[in-house]
Amino acid sequence: MKDASAFISFLVFFLLLCSPWIAASLDDPQYDHTAYTKCKEEPEKPLYNGGILEPHQLPQFASSSPALLLHNLTASTKYSFSSWVKIESSDSDSALVTASLRTNHETYDCIGTVAAKSGCWSFLKGGFTLDLPSNSATLSFQSSDGRYIAIAIASTSLQPFTDQQWRRNQQDMINKVRKRAVMIHVSNHNGDRLQGVEINVKQVYKDFPFGSAIAKTILGNEAYQSWFVERFNAAVFENELKWYATEPYPGQINYTIADEMLEFIRANRIVTRGHNIFWEDPKYNPEWVQNLSGPQLESAVDTRIQSLMSRYREEFVHWDVSNEMLHFDFYEQRLGPNATLHFFQTAHESDPLATLFMNEFNVLETCSDANSTVDSYISRMRELKRGGVSMDGIGLEGHFTVPNLPLMRAILDKLGTLRLPMWLTEVDISSTLSKEAQALHLEEVLREGFSHPSLNGIMLWTALHPNGCYQMCLTDADFRNLPAGDVVDSLLGEWRTKEVNGKTNEHGSYSFEGFLGEYEVSVMHGDQTANSTFALSQGVETRHVTILL
Repeated sequence: MKDASAFISFLVFFLLLCSPWIAASLDDPQYDHTAYTKCKEEPEKPLYNGGILEPHQLPQFASSSPALLLHNLTASTKYSFSSWVKIESSDSDSALVTASLRTNHETYDCIGTVAAKSGCWSFLKGGFTLDLPSNSATLSFQSSDGRYIAIAIASTSLQPFTDQQWRRNQQDMINKVRKRAVMIHVSNHNGDRLQGVEINVKQVYKDFPFGSAIAKTILGNEAYQSWFVERFNAAVFENELKWYATEPYPGQINYTIADEMLEFIRANRIVTRGHNIFWEDPKYNPEWVQNLSGPQLESAVDTRIQSLMSRYREEFVHWDVSNEMLHFDFYEQRLGPNATLHFFQTAHESDPLATLFMNEFNVLETCSDANSTVDSYISRMRELKRGGVSMDGIGLEGHFTVPNLPLMRAILDKLGTLRLPMWLTEVDISSTLSKEAQALHLEEVLREGFSHPSLNGIMLWTALHPNGCYQMCLTDADFRNLPAGDVVDSLLGEWRTKEVNGKTNEHGSYSFEGFLGEYEVSVMHGDQTANSTFALSQGVETRHVTILL
């Protein structure tokens, strides 16, 4: 009775302690990841039933700049915004439409874009966070190139989330897609369930790939190697596979450095991305390649693919095939519009098990870059698909300054509708910010990425050199953490199952919830012991593990 009374007292105390949080959670608006990428005859219903927008606030007629007047917007609140958009034009079938926001204090040039069409409705999804409160604000739509085009909007929605609500939604999604319930059953060889068995469970490998770029500076540097292996299960070579590194002069191909880096990777069970086969930016091609054209360039390109892919067949899980092709077109200018398709097809034939990625900047970081809007990215992906590309992935570089988290989530939502592998491939925060600000915004980006159900991996762009890193370092030269390194270590600890110790109940079972990955489990009952392993993969059902003593 004493035990029961003590338990009831504890339960009452726990509920009193947690009731404000539980009540807040029940009242929280649940974030809606719904997005659409196809043009529809009629708009769908507004998300959140319109949120805080009232029907009388919406323009009833098409105009060159339809606008909404908003009141009492608060600072730090995350505003998720969406609308269906259609253009009405006799001389244009489509136009890039941008949503912008003007408050009492500042103007946000872009809070979302959509490639709108004539004759059907396209879905715009974006968002914003204000630095200062605003009594009134104007949210308007306009053609991105300044043309006069009549724009109609419908089913518009604006849903606010406090920081706490945003974070709780992140945690809910992490619990749903990054973790799973486990039930361990212990019995003897007669099939009898054993009560009171001591259980110890350790996670030995994480399922979610989280890593960083490395450079040749890691070779022979035991301190760097130990620091890296202790933290990361994924890597990408910063520059060592790029064409200018492996063949600086025609015919003088040298993979020595890349081979040595790959040996380190193999020895430590690290998943590795291949970066990159080609780079569309002219200045990052070997100088001798820049001077080629026609048959000479075709020959050089084919030799590059065959040499690289045959040497590293089945070594890299991904290949960035034609880097940053939304911004640059070095090869298509010289070899024709089908050059990129040829690259993908040849790469797939050479290494059919590798996932081939588009890799691009300013897709997530901003919507102000007309070259790399989310719809531009989707359109290019679909073009490759129509051309026969069979294994394709979404690579989002993620070179942020101050991230717009509602916009970032909205873009991930829209890209997620493609149901393709999607990674953040080169995450860092601009060196124009202080190290403390870098750490703050890095945590925001990493939490947003890890909690998104459509994201499959995260790579940091933090390879360490004697003079620092590209934009952001995690440590100093002696591997003492900088603020960004503290953030990474903290999150790695948070996103890993702590060591579990317990005893089986009267049913011979013990349950817990763990992050996806691989586990070792030890059980002890009197003088009897047993060891086992199990893998925890994504699934909605409880994972049952049976151990015999």
